[in-house]
Amino acid sequence: MELTGQRSNRLALLLLVAACVRADFVEPPQADTSQRSFAESETRLPCHYQVENGEKVVQVTWTKELPDGSKDQIITAHFLDGHTEFGRYSGRVRFESRSPTTNSALLIPSTEESDKGTYTCHISTFPNGNFERHITLTVWILPISSLDPVLLVEGQSYRVAASCRAVGQPAPHLSWDTDLPGQAQNRTKEGGSVSSYYSLHPLRGMNGKKLDCLVWHPGLERPRRISNSLVVQYPPDATISAGTGDWFVGLEKAELVCNGRGYPKPQNITWTRNGGALPDRTSVAGGKLVFERALRLNDSGVYKCVARNDVGVGITEYNMTVKGTPQPKDFVDNLLLIIIGASAGALVLILVLVVLLVNRHHRHKNKKLEMELNEKTEEIQTFSRQASFRRLNSVSTDPRVQPEDYALLRVDSRMKNSQISLERPVSTLSGKWGPPADVDELGRPVVWHDGRESLRGGEMDREKEERRRRVESYLKSSNMSLDSGLPSSLVPLKAQQDEGVGPREPGLAHQREGDPPRGEDWAPPPPSSAAEEPGDDDEEDGGGSYQLSEALTNHFYYSNGVLRPRPHSNAILLHPRGQVI
Repeated sequence: MELTGQRSNRLALLLLVAACVRADFVEPPQADTSQRSFAESETRLPCHYQVENGEKVVQVTWTKELPDGSKDQIITAHFLDGHTEFGRYSGRVRFESRSPTTNSALLIPSTEESDKGTYTCHISTFPNGNFERHITLTVWILPISSLDPVLLVEGQSYRVAASCRAVGQPAPHLSWDTDLPGQAQNRTKEGGSVSSYYSLHPLRGMNGKKLDCLVWHPGLERPRRISNSLVVQYPPDATISAGTGDWFVGLEKAELVCNGRGYPKPQNITWTRNGGALPDRTSVAGGKLVFERALRLNDSGVYKCVARNDVGVGITEYNMTVKGTPQPKDFVDNLLLIIIGASAGALVLILVLVVLLVNRHHRHKNKKLEMELNEKTEEIQTFSRQASFRRLNSVSTDPRVQPEDYALLRVDSRMKNSQISLERPVSTLSGKWGPPADVDELGRPVVWHDGRESLRGGEMDREKEERRRRVESYLKSSNMSLDSGLPSSLVPLKAQQDEGVGPREPGLAHQREGDPPRGEDWAPPPPSSAAEEPGDDDEEDGGGSYQLSEALTNHFYYSNGVLRPRPHSNAILLHPRGQVI
């Protein structure tokens, strides 16, 4: 199998070599071909014949077919006689190789438009005969272009602004690249000549604008651009500018400047003054009128500037008024600063006044609110004290109230409405009335007894003196005064000169503060049905001080230096005269 494959490969190689050495044209491979070339460039017409074994090229001939069908001989080469050029082609053509019988390509160093046509390469061999190749040559001429601008003047009618021309083979195409409003018109002539015209209405604003011509041709990779700018001439538009608008006597280096602004630029500018010649010691430099001295009053007047160019004339006037008194710029600036400063100061003052008024308003409002608050607070405290007075001055009729509550009310009644005296004379058992001025804490007359009291007079005096000292000591230690915040009912009145103590009735309400004593209206109470025992009086007199201390402890509490009543769930406020509130 391997030997068979090697033999097959060798056979294919021999066939390929035989095909390569077979007699035929290597270039060009087709019998009829076409080719394009450019004028004034080198053109190569290929012709290469490959001979086979035993075959020999004897002669090579190049001919060109004429329009009438005949052939014009160009050049020939013989393997023995060499090469020969014929007619008008002599010196214009040559073979590419020094061995024309091997490589018969023809070269035209500078191609002309007349070189276009059909060329024939004729090969004569021995012994196989003649062989030919036909090549049609097309010659392109790259365009030759130009642009002719037109000088325009403002005010002219609609006309051509620029013309563009180009010549080439094949004929080129022309276009315009511009933003100007206009219209293009193209014309084509024989021989590949093309022209294009661009027309518009000229205005001074079009001067200097782009108006380019573009040339399009197959032989060019990109269009050829011919740059151009439109030219529109217009007369000067003269204006006068001054360095200052304030002319006054004594101003130095005063000048007026005239601007022509025409196209072409004005070269001739003249100055005149209406009603006479220019002032003395003035000079004209270009477009400037310069005063070489300080201004005077008689320099006032109307000055005229005349600017000329190739198209027309521009005229303008300026009225100069020279004032007698100078107006320094610094004075105006200072005045402006003063006005600004005064305005700023007034604004600040207004702001300060507004702040003060607002502050005063708020202070007045706060003071008013504070006064109202104090009034409300005092009113609330007054209501609270009145309620406390009613509660402390009332006598409860509720049987649930303990005897200590009655004792507290009795003590309060004695302290508030009576001038207690512990040194009053002791009553006797005889039942006689004491002095008319002696009344008890309720305003009732005191009955004097002569029996048992006379026997125990000395002992009673000592006991009453001891009770008086205890009561005074307790009142002093409790700070019970009007300044300590206690109700007025708890403050003891000044003791009477009479130190006698009248009988105390637990079931009677005490006399209100401020009521006059009613001792004169009282009658002696009827004698009790059951005589009291001497031991009962002693027990009542001996325990009065203890009951007072116990009542104050159970029904009052000491807070922040003030003795205040304790709250009671069963308390009922009573009017001092016994009425329920």
